[in-house]
Amino acid sequence: MKARNFRYVRPASLPEAYRMLAEADGEAVPIAGGQSLLAGLNMRLSSPKVLVDIGNLAELTGQSYADGMVRLGALTRHRDLLSSAIVRAHLPLLAKAAPHIGHIAIRNRGTIGGSLAYADPAAELPACAVTLGATLVLGSAKGERQVKAEDFFKGLFETDLRPGELIVEVKFPEVPTGTFTGFAELSRRHGDFALAGVAALAIVRGGAIESARIVYFGCVDRARIAASVSAALSGAAVPLEDASPYAAAIRNDVKPDDTPGLRAATKLHMATVLTRRALNSMVEQRTHG
Repeated sequence: MKARNFRYVRPASLPEAYRMLAEADGEAVPIAGGQSLLAGLNMRLSSPKVLVDIGNLAELTGQSYADGMVRLGALTRHRDLLSSAIVRAHLPLLAKAAPHIGHIAIRNRGTIGGSLAYADPAAELPACAVTLGATLVLGSAKGERQVKAEDFFKGLFETDLRPGELIVEVKFPEVPTGTFTGFAELSRRHGDFALAGVAALAIVRGGAIESARIVYFGCVDRARIAASVSAALSGAAVPLEDASPYAAAIRNDVKPDDTPGLRAATKLHMATVLTRRALNSMVEQRTHG
């Protein structure tokens, strides 16, 4: 298939981008890396009248750390998450997830803002953003507003973005001392979309989980806190020898459907195995940290 005809514009500044998006009256879509959007255009899952290229806007670049907060510009490339000293020091979960994002060509072009805006339920970064308690800064001609990541994802490919808005930056509180992160996913081939995955953050003291934030992806319709699993893990000893005692909580949070080539029961089994794998990786951190 081919994309429908559209007009391509390239603003020279962020205010100009806001103006172009506003003038299109909801018929414009911003594009940065285009790794997800272009496929959607070709399949006619998206059919905007105007494509606004924000890929070279300096206002959307950069990364910084101050007062316990990491700020990543929306145009931060996936590859930057692998090389950033700031990310490695303060947001290790992103560093763990980045190698699993697509293939090298995709990581070279794809952006954190684009991934969050597209909200693919199989994507790694939405799950990590929710796990880490990130805040998204959304901008438009009307000004800026801030939305918590856990409130941003509304459903399958649905977000809180309003017409004319785009993600400007993402703010992450640094992972505090005594808090550990874990990440695991399964895909048919490395770089393919995740069949199931989990991003985890937990406070571990005395060999037991004091509190946890668990977020699944690939086997759910959107990134959100797995409330039942997070609560059930409180007090659990690590390493987990078996995650089956938490199977009921996982079923409550994941609730998968059968899909072509993959049964719901298989997805639940994957989620259970990955929960154990991600949490036990935290023990390795404590041992070697």
